[in-house]
Amino acid sequence: MQRTLADALETYGPVMRRRFVPACKRAKLAFPPQKLLLLAFKDEKKLEVWGASGGSAYKFLADYTVQAASGGPGVKRREGDQQVPEGFYKITALNPSSRFHLSFRVDYPNKEDIAHATVPRAQLGGDIYVHGNHVSIGCLALGDDKIEELFPLVAAVGLKNSRIWIAPGDLRVTSAPAPLNDDPWVTQLYQRLTLALKPFRR
Repeated sequence: MQRTLADALETYGPVMRRRFVPACKRAKLAFPPQKLLLLAFKDEKKLEVWGASGGSAYKFLADYTVQAASGGPGVKRREGDQQVPEGFYKITALNPSSRFHLSFRVDYPNKEDIAHATVPRAQLGGDIYVHGNHVSIGCLALGDDKIEELFPLVAAVGLKNSRIWIAPGDLRVTSAPAPLNDDPWVTQLYQRLTLALKPFRR
C-alpha cells in the first residue's frame, strides 16, 4: 500500500514538532521557519539544519550524522560512479512512500553539472535523495528515526523555500581537496562553497 504525503505528515509531524519547535524557540525563530537550508559535509558525514524567517540570518537548528554515503570527495560525474554530488542544490520532491522509508529529492544534475558534463546528459544519472535506512549509493542516508524528523520539516517549510548545499568536507574548518587538473570549474565551485559557508557559524 502506497503511503500518501498526508499519511506521512499525520504520522511523523508530531515527531518533527518535538524536535524543531524547541529548536526554533532556542534560535528565536518562528515555527516553522520561512526558509530552510541543509548543509551536508561528505568527509565528516554530517548534515546541519539551518532556518531563517523574514529578513533574519540563518540560525542553526540541528545536526545529524549521515549513516551512509558512497564514494568520496569530488563531484558526481556520471551515473553509476557512486559519488554523492557536490554543489548548490534545490529540493524538488518529497517521497512519502520511498523504499528507504521517507525521502526528498536533490536536483542533481543542476545547470552547473550539465554545463560541465563530460558525458551525454542521459548518462549523468539522477534520483539523488536524502532518505532513511542505513545504506546508500550516491545518496545521503540518515536512518529512519532522523528522516522522520527532517522530512516533515521540509514539507512544512515548502520545497520552494528549501535548499541543500553539499560540500566535500566542512570548508569552514578545512581546505577543499584538490580537484583533477582538467577541472578548473570544480576549483571555482569549491571557492564559492567556501565563501558561502563562512556565515554559518554555530
